[in-house]
Amino acid sequence: MAEYSIGEMEERTGLKAHVLRYWEEAVPFIRPRKDGQGRRFYGDRDLELVLRLKHLVQNRKFTLEGAGERLLEELTDPAFLDRRREISEIRQQLEAVLGIARKWKDD
Repeated sequence: MAEYSIGEMEERTGLKAHVLRYWEEAVPFIRPRKDGQGRRFYGDRDLELVLRLKHLVQNRKFTLEGAGERLLEELTDPAFLDRRREISEIRQQLEAVLGIARKWKDD
């Protein structure tokens, strides 16, 4: 499982660090691991949740509270969990292709 610093999360999500920290407080199931110095390390699940919240807030125009409730509903719906797994697999494949394309570009 990959871990991302808050700076890497900023790059991957397009959200500023202060927004990520605020969302952690407002949506309790986003729980980055913190080291002894308090630095945050987000896992793949956190990344997926943040990206879904971002979509709900920015594209679907949910409030953050409403987006959190919607996300909780989605996480408990078995049909949605199957779709989420499929999307996760596709995302991983796309990231692999992107990595290959970047490598070719650098060569």
